[in-house]
Amino acid sequence: MGSKRFGGVLYVAHPDDHDPRHLHAFVGDGRVIIALTLDNRVIVPGRHDAVKNAKPGEVRKVVRLAVQHFDELLRLWEQMHD
Repeated sequence: MGSKRFGGVLYVAHPDDHDPRHLHAFVGDGRVIIALTLDNRVIVPGRHDAVKNAKPGEVRKVVRLAVQHFDELLRLWEQMHD
């Protein structure tokens, strides 16, 4: 498992996790799954388990920080999936 922390959010990439490329972000008492799209966007996928116990402001924070650190998070995903 690899991880990076930015602004109080822990982003985790699991080795050999499934596509599409995504990370698990932990903020407060919640978890948010974010996808790193092929066109370099950060989205919260439309799956039922994408957000768990995270407040709307925390979800926005997860996405905002992921956009700011997109390249680092993409490298993290790639390191876990060589």
